Amino acid sequence: MATHVLIIDDDASLIALLKKYLALHGIEVLGATHPDAGIRLLLAERPDLVILDVMLPDRDGFKVCLEIREKGETPVIMLTARGEVADRVVGFEMGADDYLPKPFEPRELLARIQAVLKRSAARPGRATETLHSGRLTLDPAAREVRMGGKTLELTTTEFDILRLLLENPGVVLSRERILEGLHGAEPEAFNRSVDLAVSRLRQKLGDSPERQKWIKTVWAGGYLFAGKVERRAS
Repeated sequence: MATHVLIIDDDASLIALLKKYLALHGIEVLGATHPDAGIRLLLAERPDLVILDVMLPDRDGFKVCLEIREKGETPVIMLTARGEVADRVVGFEMGADDYLPKPFEPRELLARIQAVLKRSAARPGRATETLHSGRLTLDPAAREVRMGGKTLELTTTEFDILRLLLENPGVVLSRERILEGLHGAEPEAFNRSVDLAVSRLRQKLGDSPERQKWIKTVWAGGYLFAGKVERRAS
């Protein structure tokens, strides 16, 4: 089955170029040059991934990313002409899964697509085991997190960070170690993005900087999962 990617970018020529290139690698592309058209395609076609430009007519890509997050957990790769660290941080704060500055080589975008889809798919090995800690349950195969039976809406990045922490309870994971598990590159640029993702994750778990029940901050170290974790067969 082909992978379906939605590109929202006001550069029609770029969409056409990427459509031809990605088709060679088994990826079908849907394109929209306006955010409204992009959101309609997202809801109608349910693509596997969205490639979203920051500079769009009417509203910027950050606002569109928030709209996408309100409608589901489809992975998002953001494109920016400036490539500034501040833009990347804001993008991750809005729920983006990865960032690619313009101009870029199509093969680099392909690699990013494959990496994000790999992270968002159920992983082999222990994917049949669910992770439990008190009222918290993480199901890697279904990529679902529940708190007291209620499903939590997490982005791909938030889910992967929580899984890393649950798989290493009581172990301090540095920001670099977390980034290695998520992106595998540019730790200096994305250190703050880890902090922002953990902050959002804490809010969804009911934690706060003052009340760190689940995820604790270790000064000059990183983060650790404070609860006891039990593995159960699915």
